Amino acid sequence: MRLTVRHLTTYRYARVVTLQAHSLMLFPRASHELRVLETSLRCTPEAQLAWSQDVFGNVVATATFARPAAELLIESCSIVEQCASAWPVFPIAVRAHSYPFHYTEAEAIDLGGFLVPQYPDPDGAIFDWARTFIFSTPTDTLSLLKDMNNGILPVVAYRVRDEEGTQSPTETLALASGSCRDIAALFIDAVRHLGFAARAVSGYMYDPDASPDDAGSTHAWAEVYLPGAGWVAFDPTHQRVGAAQLVPVAVARCNGQIMPVSGNYMGAANDFEEMDVSVTVIPG
Repeated sequence: MRLTVRHLTTYRYARVVTLQAHSLMLFPRASHELRVLETSLRCTPEAQLAWSQDVFGNVVATATFARPAAELLIESCSIVEQCASAWPVFPIAVRAHSYPFHYTEAEAIDLGGFLVPQYPDPDGAIFDWARTFIFSTPTDTLSLLKDMNNGILPVVAYRVRDEEGTQSPTETLALASGSCRDIAALFIDAVRHLGFAARAVSGYMYDPDASPDDAGSTHAWAEVYLPGAGWVAFDPTHQRVGAAQLVPVAVARCNGQIMPVSGNYMGAANDFEEMDVSVTVIPG
C-alpha cells in the first residue's frame, strides 16, 4: 500500500520574533516493512537545513533561519510503501517463546537503556500492575505482551491532550486517562518492569475508516525487542500488534527524545500565540 503523508506545523507570534534553530524529525524510517519513495521539506521563512543522524539512527534536520518572522510554517511530505502484514507471524527465537526468558549478555549490553524504566515507581504501582498480567509461570511470551497491550484501554480512557510532555505512568493510571503518548509510555515502563526491552516510537497512522476531514494523524506507540523477531510494534491505544497502517518516523528511549518539531525563539513569553498541526495520511 502506497501512502502519502503531509505534515504542516504552523507557529504564530504576536509580533516579529527571532527564530532560533529548530530540530525536525519528520521523515519516515525505512525498513523491510516500509520503503521511503519520496520526501520533501519546506520552511517559511526559508531555512538552511543541516542533516544528521542521532544516537538512535533517526534522521534529524536542523533548520536555521536568516530572518525574523511573525509566523513559521514547516511542511513535510513523504510518499512511502507500507508492506507490513495485518496478521503478522513473528519468528521469535525458541529460547524466548516462554516468559520469563533472559536476553544474552551481548543483547543486554546493546539494549542498555531500553531495559530501564523511564519513570520512578516508588510504591511499585506500575510493577504490581504489570504483574497482574502474568497468569502462570512460565507463560507464553507473545500472549503476555498482547494481554498487556489490550489491557490498558479498559482502565485508561484515551483523550486528546494538547499540553506538552508526557504523563508519568503512575499519573496515567491514577487519572485513568491519557493521550496516545501517555498510553504508550505506560506500556513501555510496564513491560520494562517485567524485564523486556522496549522503546518509544513516533510517527503517523493511516486509518482507512476515517473521514476525509480526519485522514491521518501523528501517533505514538511502542516496540518490544524479542530475540529472533527483532523490534515488534505494539499500539496499546488501538490494541493492535504489528506495524500495519503505521508509518514510524523516530525511535528512542522515551517520547521526549522524538518530538517531531522542537525549537525556540527570542522574544517575550507572551509573544507566542498558537501552534497548529495538520496531518493527512492518504493512499496513493
